[in-house]
Amino acid sequence: MKKVYEKYKRIYWGVLGIFIFICIWYAATKFTGFGNIMPDPITVFGGFFRSFVKPIGTKTMALHILISLSRVLVPYVIGGVLGVIVGVLMGWYKLADAILMPYIQMIRPIPPIAWIPLSIIWFGFDESSKYFLIFLACFFTIAVTTYNGVHSVDDTLVRAARMLGANDRQLFTTIVLPTTVPYIFSGLQVALGSAWATIVAAEMIRSSEGVGWLIVRGQDVGNMEQIMIGIVAIALTGLLITTLMRVLENKLCAWTVRGK
Repeated sequence: MKKVYEKYKRIYWGVLGIFIFICIWYAATKFTGFGNIMPDPITVFGGFFRSFVKPIGTKTMALHILISLSRVLVPYVIGGVLGVIVGVLMGWYKLADAILMPYIQMIRPIPPIAWIPLSIIWFGFDESSKYFLIFLACFFTIAVTTYNGVHSVDDTLVRAARMLGANDRQLFTTIVLPTTVPYIFSGLQVALGSAWATIVAAEMIRSSEGVGWLIVRGQDVGNMEQIMIGIVAIALTGLLITTLMRVLENKLCAWTVRGK
């Protein structure tokens, strides 16, 4: 039993924490005035599971989630690829660092929602505006973490490899890349969470489906239950995709002990 507990204690405490939170939520809605403005968890989760059968708008919950995931996937992949390339360039070449880092440090603190007016002007109301906002939520995080990963490479190893005749390609594949990969995955995981969180802002731009639309539409009509259903959908889907990313990271970066 002790071995089983040690293996699954993270899941055990996580489930226990969620259960306690739901109990507090239920008690607050039933025994205080909080229930006048907030539906209880039984109503919210019941509505969430019913939404997989009964459509909200024109789509069921499964389709709303898949639509939002598709909107996240494209800019996330583009932002990930470009972020890794830019991060490596800045970390390995001082000239690229001097040119690009000031722009990144200036633009990175600007939240994606602040770009909504410009994204509408530049890209209109179609999917490109949403892609642009989510790209911004991904690119800078991945670029900076990759940059930090390249900078964490031990200079002694690099000098020793050069003395043994290693060229730049060999240095990158045998020293730089193995050291940087855990940082890249860390950035990808954080960026995935940021991208998924940004979907609400992205779907404020004239959408008729998606989990972000559920919240925006619920706000427009004053439907608190629909707002909470949308929040639950975002939370559970975000937990699932970040957990899958962590499993992938543990498989591909088995030599690290991060997150244990």
